[in-house]
Amino acid sequence: SSHYSELSAAPTISWAALGGPVACVSKVELRVACKALLDRDTLNKSDPCVILMVQNQGQWTELDRTEVIKSNLHPVFAKVFTLDYYFEEVQKLRFEVYDIHGTHSIGTRDDDFLGGVECTLGQIVAQKKMVKPLFLKYAKYAGKSTITVNAEEISGNNGYVELFFCAKKLDDKDLFSKSDPFLEIYRINDDGTEQLVHRTEVIKNNLNPVWEPFKVSLISLCSCDEDRKLKCLVWDSDSRGKHDFIGEFYATFREMQKIGGGSKVTWDCINPKYKLKKKNYKNSGVVILSDLKLHRVYSFLDYIMGGCQIHFTVAIDFTASNGDPRNSCSLHYINPYQPNEYLKALIAVGEICQDYDSDKRFSALGFGARIPPNYEVSHDFAINFNPEDDECEEIQGVVEAYQNCLPKIQLYGPTNVSPIISRIAKLSAGEETIKDASRYHILLILTDGVVTDMADTREAIVRASYQPLSIIIVGVGNADFTDMQILDGDDGVLRSPKGEPVLRDIVQFVPFRDFKTASPAALAKCVLAEVPNQVVEYYSHKAICPINEHVIGELKPGV
Repeated sequence: SSHYSELSAAPTISWAALGGPVACVSKVELRVACKALLDRDTLNKSDPCVILMVQNQGQWTELDRTEVIKSNLHPVFAKVFTLDYYFEEVQKLRFEVYDIHGTHSIGTRDDDFLGGVECTLGQIVAQKKMVKPLFLKYAKYAGKSTITVNAEEISGNNGYVELFFCAKKLDDKDLFSKSDPFLEIYRINDDGTEQLVHRTEVIKNNLNPVWEPFKVSLISLCSCDEDRKLKCLVWDSDSRGKHDFIGEFYATFREMQKIGGGSKVTWDCINPKYKLKKKNYKNSGVVILSDLKLHRVYSFLDYIMGGCQIHFTVAIDFTASNGDPRNSCSLHYINPYQPNEYLKALIAVGEICQDYDSDKRFSALGFGARIPPNYEVSHDFAINFNPEDDECEEIQGVVEAYQNCLPKIQLYGPTNVSPIISRIAKLSAGEETIKDASRYHILLILTDGVVTDMADTREAIVRASYQPLSIIIVGVGNADFTDMQILDGDDGVLRSPKGEPVLRDIVQFVPFRDFKTASPAALAKCVLAEVPNQVVEYYSHKAICPINEHVIGELKPGV
């Protein structure tokens, strides 16, 4: 029961897994609040509740709803919505706010509807905090009502720490030999329960043991809370399992991080019984953290929510093999009722990328045509014919520039893509001087045949693999694309003609015909699924953190 609809050129794209099950990259938590809601009740203020709807195969269904907050026009809801996040899909959401009367389920009476808004999960994570006006039906503003949605990633792995423990002068519990000590570390949960995090090996017959260093994730060590208490116990091992207690101490991850500059962190190992009984009892030995190494693992969303923008460039093949655009058999034929394959591929991929670029301006380039005014062949021209600014406003602007440029150019050849790859790589290399994770590039190349300049293209891709850039190539039409598969390093490592390998796999090639019968969503899903890993791989290799680090401590990747 949709109470309003926003006009949207976006094709409806299904959330359902197209093909086999996909491993969920990340989970995202959304928290909502509203301001200046309409007052529907005559006697007291509205009792608002927010329903979260998701779109699945064109149908809106309720995913979850918040609690009802009594008599409040500026509610801040406690409910947290948890969603699976996929970069490669358009995940459409709708938030609907209702005034709830009594405990019965929501009536869809228009007079209870306080407003709603549609957006995508991509838009929310790209902004991290999204504020939007609420609309009533017929796209009418619901007064000055707004909804605020905050996103946080539930981190799958916020990195790990390597800890080096030893002890000195432990109590001797054995009659004929020295103690055989081992150390246990427990995390104390919010409800007071204890969770074993790590148990070291036993060091035989030694009151000054040096235990093997061990690695543990920050989630399991302290639930990513630096001040969470850790209970540490030292035991004298007994082969029959009746271990003798030597002593205990409490630590926090924050204390552990005080290590550095040659200084170590030490704790008195205390046996509470001895402390009570013995007057001059100091300790049962000391436990020392001699070293700590932090390895930070960032996720794609860490970079996106940290403010990384994704700049999208499309490069279109205008070689003669496409056929005369005026002829309905041409791959560039503009059919008023049905977008051609070039447009379908462009819209499917561009639709997703546009959520991650705040200015929504995209570079649109062409290659393989003779262009005005002198009709010389160009392998790198702006399709809006403005070399100073090749950007178009939103995906619609690219579509219009493409349609306008077709009558003005002469399709020609050959199919050379290395000039455009080299230029975009150079552009992203120029930004690299900034040395932060603020901009990553995606280059979508649409071509109807195998590239002519294969050696130069391989060389250009190897160079580009050192820059913040991913390349997607979609083969349009029915040509034999076998030779293009070598650019997609999946079945082996792509090398330059001189044998130099790519630093990282940055090219994804697919023939459009594999998706002819599927939805455009399936194409986008296939070509964009690798991008999050490519982004993380690039910044990790450069040891670059997200811009505004929003995780525990000032941790560096893989210190």
